Amino acid sequence: MTFTSQNKAGAVAIAQSAMKGTRLKNHNTQQPKIDDATVSAYMSQSYLPVSVADSIACVKQNLIEHLDGEQIPTYLFVVDSDNYLNGILSVKSLLASPEDLLVSDIMRHNYFSVAPEQSRHDVYDLINHSGLDMIPVVQFGKLMGVLRPQDIAELIEDENTLDAQLQGATTPLDEPYLTTSPVTLWRKRVVWLLMLFVAEAYTGTVLKAFEEQLEAAISLAFFIPLLIGTGGNSGTQITSTLVRAMALGEVSLRNLGAVLKKEVSTSFLVAVTIGGAALIRAWILGVGHEVTIVVSLTIVAITMWSAIVSSIIPMVLKKLKVDPAVVSAPFIATFIDGTGLIIYFEIAKLVMTEFA
Repeated sequence: MTFTSQNKAGAVAIAQSAMKGTRLKNHNTQQPKIDDATVSAYMSQSYLPVSVADSIACVKQNLIEHLDGEQIPTYLFVVDSDNYLNGILSVKSLLASPEDLLVSDIMRHNYFSVAPEQSRHDVYDLINHSGLDMIPVVQFGKLMGVLRPQDIAELIEDENTLDAQLQGATTPLDEPYLTTSPVTLWRKRVVWLLMLFVAEAYTGTVLKAFEEQLEAAISLAFFIPLLIGTGGNSGTQITSTLVRAMALGEVSLRNLGAVLKKEVSTSFLVAVTIGGAALIRAWILGVGHEVTIVVSLTIVAITMWSAIVSSIIPMVLKKLKVDPAVVSAPFIATFIDGTGLIIYFEIAKLVMTEFA
């Protein structure tokens, strides 16, 4: 995605030579989808090109003739005889301008464009930043098509759907859910589930390593689901919020310090609250004071650890050009499960030693 401008955004002004006598025409042939994940899959050839030499009166008349009940476009596109894009013409400026002027008198040479081969994900981020509702698709200076408001809406919807499916640890569907066969759903899900199964297996290794602590205080086992579940849930909340904020361009890696400060502070308040609830739960179960202290301290430690992990990993992956949506909630939860058990048993070892 590019800006053709002469401002600090670092853009190149494209002003091709004028052509004479080109009449307004309406392209209605939809560009065939080449790659579902690129701009070419969404761009339309239904747009209104004009010549730089046309008069405002001529363009107004032809615009009215070609509307045919369609939505009024935001922009018209100024091209030459070879379809090279010279600039854009705001319909608002067109309607407000005297009819004796030429298109060249009011058109803009600074414009925002995308290339047909650009990925949907990259364009999605940049569309969110630009706020534009009609974008030319340009390749080697030539106008290949446009992204209309409905095309942009479809692109955003597809990207949001993809992110939601990736965060759920499943490969995106290629067709509507109700028309997808069980075998296809199995193929889409089983690979991710097998990967999670392998990743989850190391929690058993952790339990084996701390077998002595479990045998010494079997009541420690009562709280394992509670503790690792809390850590995973906390991490999922943070990851979901952060991935969305990054998609909207609200945060990036340079904001890591501020993000960590905010999430660690929030998680501390959450941890103290849940820690109090865990203390009450331990008291109700009638476990010893040692286990009660261990559980309360572990809740605080795991929640804080979850905040750090869930804040750093998505932002680092974004910097490495990896879609942070692939850091799905199940993967974050799985990682925190194992590390949370280590934290739990290390705290238990220290506390039990003190009370021994």
